[in-house]
Amino acid sequence: MPIKIHSDLPARGILEQENIFIMTETRAETQEIRPLRVAIVNLMPTRETTETQILRLLSNTPLQIEISLIRMEHHDYKNTGTDYLDKFYIPSSELLKRNYDGMIVTGAPVEQLPFEQVDYWEELCKIMDYADKHVFSSLYLCWGAFAGLYHLHGVKKHPTNQKIFGIYPNQRSVPSDPLLRGFDDVFPIPQSRHTTIIEEEILAKPELTVLAHNKDIGPTLIKSNDNREIFMTGHLEYDSTTLGTEYWRDKSKDLPINIPCNYYPENNPEKQPVSTWRSTAHLFFSNWLNYYVYQETPYNFTN
Repeated sequence: MPIKIHSDLPARGILEQENIFIMTETRAETQEIRPLRVAIVNLMPTRETTETQILRLLSNTPLQIEISLIRMEHHDYKNTGTDYLDKFYIPSSELLKRNYDGMIVTGAPVEQLPFEQVDYWEELCKIMDYADKHVFSSLYLCWGAFAGLYHLHGVKKHPTNQKIFGIYPNQRSVPSDPLLRGFDDVFPIPQSRHTTIIEEEILAKPELTVLAHNKDIGPTLIKSNDNREIFMTGHLEYDSTTLGTEYWRDKSKDLPINIPCNYYPENNPEKQPVSTWRSTAHLFFSNWLNYYVYQETPYNFTN
């Protein structure tokens, strides 16, 4: 699938090396195709890495997708220069003027703060409220999922005794759902978080369905019953080295951190980790785009 992105976006070179078909704005203008419009609200400090990871997964269908990267206007981006943001991102106020077929809200390293203490919380709430009328299906990842469940459905997050960190097996909570079509009965999802949600609190919301869970860490995939909101508490977008980078970063700062479970061969952090979730990740994003965005969105929805 061709992904339409800015010609100079750093992710372009990496994806082209992986033989992923990237379409620049100039090339896209020559085609008479109505692409799916997907907005990515990127809240991660590792902005370029996250862009590449998500674009890689959005490439795994025959659909053409036009990407808009969104930045928060009331936030000081310490890890990304203003020139980069101005060139490749549009402000949230511009997002609110448009319609999108799909939207992705990423995680953010603020999970231990109360939501209301996050400096862009009100701005993010406006985006989530806007999505109800102007985005056909929204995908919330990790902290983004906790934020969406809290603001949209009143589901609270709960701190854990230690960080949920590693590759966790997940079991279906429903016999079938288009989002899980083709999934194995047990499938892995990377996790990196200090908070969780209580399954009983999700089940108490008649508008929500738990799609998958892990017996030790709780629900991991939840959706609204109208398929307009998908919540994943983990990071299927992570590549094979991301958890290792986080582990060694925290070790270098003398922060309390356990070796990520089910990640390193023989549980030895000196060995190179391998991805056991890549096929699950590609299937998940393809199913979301195909069944919840493409097949359901009216043709003129973004007009």
